[in-house]
Amino acid sequence: MTEPEVIPAHDETDGQLDGQMAWCHVMYGLHALSAVSGVLPSATVVGAFVFRWPSIIAVIINYLTRDQVRGTWLATHWRWQLRSFWFAALWLLVAGLLAITLIGIPAAIMVIVGTGLWVLYRVIRGWLALKERRGMPVPAA
Repeated sequence: MTEPEVIPAHDETDGQLDGQMAWCHVMYGLHALSAVSGVLPSATVVGAFVFRWPSIIAVIINYLTRDQVRGTWLATHWRWQLRSFWFAALWLLVAGLLAITLIGIPAAIMVIVGTGLWVLYRVIRGWLALKERRGMPVPAA
């Protein structure tokens, strides 16, 4: 198995990316706010991440601004955030389908808890990499 390609953070356009980096911090902050709000009340982390307004606003910002970072190392963060959101939504759908049956409820709970931990990991890892001005891994084609 090959290692994923990592796009280097420093290039000739690095100084021009400060505005986009600020947007990326805002998006990570919105996702983190949603995820953390899922821990505090009885809601789930993944449910809050996908369905609370801060994450939805972050996804809208992501789609509206991703053309501005295309071809730069920041594009890996845009992709990381979108994939985190949509995979969490998919796993939440799977958990919902499992919860329909009485037997599937324990499995649904495990899927929700696992996905919640995964979401927290993705937000923390991405935000730390952005702080260090590093791109996120890109799967090899």
